[in-house]
Amino acid sequence: MAENKTQVTDVDPGSFVASVEHATRRSDAETLLGMMTRVTGCAPKMWGPSIVGFGRYHYEYDSGREGDFMLTGFSPRKANLVIYTMPGYEDSGEQLAALGKHKLGKSCLYINKLADVDLDVLEDIIAEGVATMRANYETWDE
Repeated sequence: MAENKTQVTDVDPGSFVASVEHATRRSDAETLLGMMTRVTGCAPKMWGPSIVGFGRYHYEYDSGREGDFMLTGFSPRKANLVIYTMPGYEDSGEQLAALGKHKLGKSCLYINKLADVDLDVLEDIIAEGVATMRANYETWDE
């Protein structure tokens, strides 16, 4: 069984966010830390060196690969904020249209700064992604 390479670490997420050099990125990360804690009801955990994750779910693929990963999370990268919603964004078309300036990957939402988006819409997208994961996978809060 191959496991997910990105695992929970002992690094304090608050300390990680406080260490973000870029002032706007740090402030946005503090906002996301509070929002995702509130939305998920989970304490944040560091996943690898740069992802703040919330909750956990268990996955198993037809290939036999299985493991655990976060329900949702974010990473304040130098180029942008990355917001991870595990079910992806395929079913979020109307919300994405109302969100504001962003780019999209399969499970990654790229935002330059939170001022570019509607925070209420972003919170709804995150909440719906977490609800979908909880409805379809074995999940637990940490």
